[in-house]
Amino acid sequence: MRYLPNGTQMSQADSFTIKVTGIPSLVLMERAALKTVEMMHMHGIDTSRALVVCGSGNNGGDGFAIARLLTEEGRNARILFAGREDSLSEECRIQKKIAGNLGISIITEIPAEEYTVIIDAVFGVGLSREISGKYAEIIAWMNEQNCSKVAVDIPSGVSSATGKILGVAFRADLTVAMACVKAGCEMYPGRYCAGETVAVPIGIDPEFFAPDENVCITYDRHDIPKLLPERKADSHKGSYGKVLMVTGSSGMAGAAYLSAKAAYAVGAGLVQIYTAQENRAILQQLLPEAVISCYQEYDEDKLARLLDWADVVCIGCGLGTGETSERILRSTLNKVSVPCIIDADGLNLLARETDLLEKMHTPVILTPHMKEMSRLTGYSVNELTDRRLEILRGFTEKYPAVCVLKDSRTFVKERGRHPFFNLAGNSAMAKAGAGDVLAGVITGLAAQGMQAYESAALGVYLHACGGDEAKEAKGSYSVLARDLIAGIEKCMEKKE
Repeated sequence: MRYLPNGTQMSQADSFTIKVTGIPSLVLMERAALKTVEMMHMHGIDTSRALVVCGSGNNGGDGFAIARLLTEEGRNARILFAGREDSLSEECRIQKKIAGNLGISIITEIPAEEYTVIIDAVFGVGLSREISGKYAEIIAWMNEQNCSKVAVDIPSGVSSATGKILGVAFRADLTVAMACVKAGCEMYPGRYCAGETVAVPIGIDPEFFAPDENVCITYDRHDIPKLLPERKADSHKGSYGKVLMVTGSSGMAGAAYLSAKAAYAVGAGLVQIYTAQENRAILQQLLPEAVISCYQEYDEDKLARLLDWADVVCIGCGLGTGETSERILRSTLNKVSVPCIIDADGLNLLARETDLLEKMHTPVILTPHMKEMSRLTGYSVNELTDRRLEILRGFTEKYPAVCVLKDSRTFVKERGRHPFFNLAGNSAMAKAGAGDVLAGVITGLAAQGMQAYESAALGVYLHACGGDEAKEAKGSYSVLARDLIAGIEKCMEKKE
């Protein structure tokens, strides 16, 4: 697990390191410069003719130090000072003076020469206004140059909190991030500008962020074995949970199949599908491991018995939004006493009666995509895109639920917990049925006793890693939802 702070959070960590830990700001700056140069060499970047573009703040100070280090190595390094003398931070002023004393060329106008690499040290993580005027002109020129491009900490013009482009942004091939990659470098459209991101240690301890629930976290592949529920030698199918899938209206057997099979694939012990009568025959053929129970109309007593039987319930995949489906959802949410995952049509129905959520006293996981979240909250998709973390936090403060907000970058949030920010996955997963698979994965993990937030976060990550495995096997265009399950199985097999 690692942290993805925004600029404000990173500034707090920086201040703590200087004032409490006692590492001077200039020492942090020197380490940042050393690590940036080291990373450029490790990535095979030609630094023989380097232009470092520096602003007036501490990010610019990093840049001046980088130019000095490259010069000491015998490289031809020049500095384009894009800032203002009267705005220089104390540390940047010192670094600029040292560079000048060493005879390093410092220019203030866009040069005509060509370079092997341009290093962006104009703005750091604190930028919040749109870039315009001379700064915009310089960044546009930097982007036009035919050479390698490296950003120090974050590409200038990318919001560290939202990934929004603030007027114009530097387009890096490599971003060398101090201590932690910033959240904005992983959110679109900022992700397009960051290139490859690499975090380097400079003396700031990332564990500073542990108490702050507003700091995003993410997983890497090596985290999976530590997060998966334990499989004990002395166990049976009942040890790994009884799943009730309330899913699949008439003609929607595929949603029932995909969600149920995914739950089995991640380790659930027994899955029972409650579905429309018309789906029985095909589901018995597709997934003989599942128990099939059916309805033709709303049957309150039968549903109640099934809910009493289950250790975890998933409702909504292909459920439909008709009267029978609505009655099934309302009865399920009123009576369920075990963890409940609500997906797809379940969310569309829930949007009509969100007060049902407030009355629930059992762990609840919601898995909306952006349009479904729009229906649940009343915010437009554009508002959600611009303010997703803010809106997600507000929603989970209001409702006692874990919310999985699905998008190209999916977030998982529960009140009092760090937002989980998924970085795995790819565009090959943008296919019908992928959401049903995710609901099944989360449900299967919850059936094995994982807590709601943990099963949601790991479920999202496993689903995305399965998508990466599927893309590797079949390419970007031909992946189907069922291939995600095969990818998940392969991913989990690798971790044993």
